[in-house]
Amino acid sequence: MNLISRKLCLALISATVIFAGCTKKPRPVPPDTTPTGSAIEPAPLGNLADQSANGLQQRTDGVIEDADTIRNLLQPVYFDFDRSAVKPDQKANIIAAADYLKKTPQYRMLLEGHCDWRGTAEYNLGLGDRRAQAVKRLLQSLGVSPDKLQILSKGSLGAAEKGSDDQMSKDRRVDFVILKK
Repeated sequence: MNLISRKLCLALISATVIFAGCTKKPRPVPPDTTPTGSAIEPAPLGNLADQSANGLQQRTDGVIEDADTIRNLLQPVYFDFDRSAVKPDQKANIIAAADYLKKTPQYRMLLEGHCDWRGTAEYNLGLGDRRAQAVKRLLQSLGVSPDKLQILSKGSLGAAEKGSDDQMSKDRRVDFVILKK
């Protein structure tokens, strides 16, 4: 009896394992229907040039705006290779940013420091931070309140690796990102 009950238990366990692993595969749903089988109508797309999947809107002037930020409204501040000192010819861009913040007191500004691809990731993060800090100091000297300014170093993220001299000079910058909230 003991031997028979063991064999029976083993047979039941084996059957359970085998049949539990054999589930019916779902049928594929045609792409033009919902899982319940009803047909779906595509929504009108509108002007695709002005919209993207994540809610960004790019205007004809190159400005990119979403619910929280405005990018490319103000000209960036460019830097020399391996330097964080603001060049005299770039101070007009900082003055324009200060004027914008004074005219729109409801907004704040994020200063994004960037570098070209050369250098280690750690070094480039530090250099991007020093560049953003330099722009922040000049904005404060122009009367912008420190609580209106935030900094973020992007380092060499997004930089064109082994890019031309012209491309690398565009990667060495601080971008002004307007924060709506």
